[in-house]
Amino acid sequence: MIPIDKQPEDLRENKQELEFLQAIARRLPEDTDVMRVLGDLYTRTGAYADGLRVDERLSRLCAEDPVVWYNLACSLALSNRSDDAFDALNRAVELGYNDYDGMKKDPDLASLHGDARFESILEWIYSAFEQMPDCEEF
Repeated sequence: MIPIDKQPEDLRENKQELEFLQAIARRLPEDTDVMRVLGDLYTRTGAYADGLRVDERLSRLCAEDPVVWYNLACSLALSNRSDDAFDALNRAVELGYNDYDGMKKDPDLASLHGDARFESILEWIYSAFEQMPDCEEF
């Protein structure tokens, strides 16, 4: 499903890009860079279930990458799987994800905003980030 606010030329470009990336992914099924771009495009075009499948696979292949877990949390939130999304967000932060402002403003996580767990994760990032020394001090 592609969002209604997309213009026909945008839809055409997205479809071409999607077909191209899908062909590459079939030829290089273990290429995590291709998978990352494909997962992002699925999400941007509203194909959340496909994006979630890619993000789940990436979380197995790149289990120590905080951005992979953050993206998985976004896909889970977009799929109305809040508990799983919080588990993935926690894992992302445990692995070092610390983009407080990005997480707070990310529309993919909007469904989590009313939950106390979301504020708790933001506080965790904020306090961890505040305790890090400035680079200028070295």
